[in-house]
Amino acid sequence: MNEKGKSTLKICEQKLKVLNYSNRTVEIYIHYINKFLKTNTKSTLHLNSNDFQKYIDNYDFSSISQQNQIISSIKFLYIKVLNKKYTKVNFSRPRGEKHLPKIIDSENLLSSISKIKNLKHKAIISLAYSVGLRVSEVINLKIEDVDSKRMIILIKNAKGKKDRIVPLSNNVLKLLRIYYKKYKPVVYLFNGQKKLKYSSTSCNLIVKKHLGKNYHFHLLRHSCFTHLLENGTDCRIIQKLAGHKNIKTTEIYTHVSTKFLNKIELPI
Repeated sequence: MNEKGKSTLKICEQKLKVLNYSNRTVEIYIHYINKFLKTNTKSTLHLNSNDFQKYIDNYDFSSISQQNQIISSIKFLYIKVLNKKYTKVNFSRPRGEKHLPKIIDSENLLSSISKIKNLKHKAIISLAYSVGLRVSEVINLKIEDVDSKRMIILIKNAKGKKDRIVPLSNNVLKLLRIYYKKYKPVVYLFNGQKKLKYSSTSCNLIVKKHLGKNYHFHLLRHSCFTHLLENGTDCRIIQKLAGHKNIKTTEIYTHVSTKFLNKIELPI
């Protein structure tokens, strides 16, 4: 990549941060903009709408999710950085596939958690499952965010740059206190071996190790909300707990609950 391309990439990163995009989104956008710029021998100033359209039309997308990420990334470059007109390129995004979230059976999950010998692993999985935390929310949680007097946890700067408060259960508090005495974490509640923060990769690995190789960390979140719903928790409360902007996002868990299905009186 020439110097002009490198300069453009820096401008993209600066604009994304000024516009308050999340760190993860900045990382994704820069990755795909970088790939796009490397495929073109032209100077950035000489890129035209045909270059963008050809790139989109010829890209072998691995999934709808990746297609959306790539289109959003180079659209940002086209409009926000190069100040070109949107109408000359078809940046329309594909319709998303509707998949019901998978969950882990509550009895099996609780049984597996009870058998975990590693205290840090047990604390991470228990905390995430108890209130449906995302992996990013777990690794970014600071010691000061856990308020044992008020029995709440403050989740800062979560998805959508929003803060929210979730309850802290007595069982989880007891486990965290035992964990804290043994590991003595600094700043962040869960430190890595060589870094202050535990990594998202490590979180996924411990789920696979203790719960099953086909499972991933986000299933703890889906399982939490489905099990809460099955236990009679109001959907609005689950929406607040999850930090969902729209109740329709939360209502997907009503389609997953097998207990609701079992209550249906079939005609024959």
